Amino acid sequence: MDYIKLGFKCGLEIHQQLEGRKLFCHCIPGAGKKEPDAEVVRKLRASAGEMGIIDISAKHEMEKGRHFIYESSSESTCLVELDEEPIHQLSQEALDTALTVSLLLNCTIADEIVFMRKTVIDGSNTSGFQRTALIAYNGFLETSRGKVIIPTICLEEEAAQKVEESNDCVRYRLDRLGIPLIEIATDASLKDPEHVKESAEKIGMILRSTGKVRRGIGTIRQDVNLSIKGHPRVEIKGFQDLRSIIKTINIEVQRQLAEKKPESHVRKVNPDFTTSYLRPMPGPARMYVETDMRTIRISKEALSRIKLPSLISEKANNLEKFGIGGPVADKLAREGKDAYFVSLFGKFSSLKPSFIVEAFLSVKAISKDFSAPEQKLTDQVIEKALALVDEGKLQKGNMYEAMADIAKGKFEIGKYSSASENELESAIESIVKEKPGLKEGAYMGLIMGKFHGKVDGKKAMQILKRLIG
Repeated sequence: MDYIKLGFKCGLEIHQQLEGRKLFCHCIPGAGKKEPDAEVVRKLRASAGEMGIIDISAKHEMEKGRHFIYESSSESTCLVELDEEPIHQLSQEALDTALTVSLLLNCTIADEIVFMRKTVIDGSNTSGFQRTALIAYNGFLETSRGKVIIPTICLEEEAAQKVEESNDCVRYRLDRLGIPLIEIATDASLKDPEHVKESAEKIGMILRSTGKVRRGIGTIRQDVNLSIKGHPRVEIKGFQDLRSIIKTINIEVQRQLAEKKPESHVRKVNPDFTTSYLRPMPGPARMYVETDMRTIRISKEALSRIKLPSLISEKANNLEKFGIGGPVADKLAREGKDAYFVSLFGKFSSLKPSFIVEAFLSVKAISKDFSAPEQKLTDQVIEKALALVDEGKLQKGNMYEAMADIAKGKFEIGKYSSASENELESAIESIVKEKPGLKEGAYMGLIMGKFHGKVDGKKAMQILKRLIG
């Protein structure tokens, strides 16, 4: 498709859950019992915002006439989630994380943080509104296709999780309600589906670089706003897997091309990559000021406390200096293990960095091949085996078996003792006499087989070359 001729306009909204306690209470998400111990039934009605108008999307939900059942566990929810008491103090950790992300995205930080109430009466918020605040604005993201403007970054409450739905009732769990959520919006300058995916991936990388975001299915979501020439903006909600974003956008463009009466609205992503109507597009009437939270001033002193982390991409590039590149470097950097490995490269200087990394990446295979419990093949076990190789007490070819023995508590160094140089030379001389005329590779196979890997291959090759001339 020629996206320029189509007049393709597209922007992203990325919603990422943050680590730590909930935004306005001290409940810890997912703590304690998994099963609910209380239920509350509610019916929500739309009210006018500060402009004196009822928002069209709120009115649409109210007209469905549904009631809502909320399941809660006393170990992960309190009266704040049930909207039975005022909110508590804002999570400083969540605010600091939002400020960190804002600075990493080159944003201007708001002088004052003012929380607003966004009308939401689909039942996902017990109060009928979501608290949200503008944290920063006018930033940018560097991409391979140029700068992408970041107009706004907001901090808000995560919604409750839907567990069951019928025509007249929706059941929600409150464990998720109130988790800190950062919302990052781009402008509509994304050039095509591939550019959308690249931008989403880079923002995701920046978020993970903070070490302060939640991981797992459902912890990050991407909404896409797009339009083509002659068609109003449509918002597509619910991307959780970026692998589907290119296909879904292409299908949505085809849908808009075939649409006879285009109108602005919200759609959801379906499992088959198509989209379906969700609700009317919300307007400005859904916002009004939060009366239970004071304005928060962001001083220079507060910003000076923020320590910006190295980006995952920078950490991966640093590993490339040691010959560790591509997906392996990305994996180690994403998991926050880059600094640990750099320290190991210095500690075991006689070993190649690639050999050290491979030992850690082979844990599953070692567990299977040598019947060792995977959970016992710890970093400490691997380090002990690497130290023995580094000191010349263990041959590289035996290291994985030795790791398994250490993990099982059966390790004895005598089992892995190397042959002396005289023993090695005598054995090689005998093999050459018994089987003259073989190639070097064939001889080496016989030598290593005889000693079960308990010899230095480099030394064995030197002796072999000398003996066969």
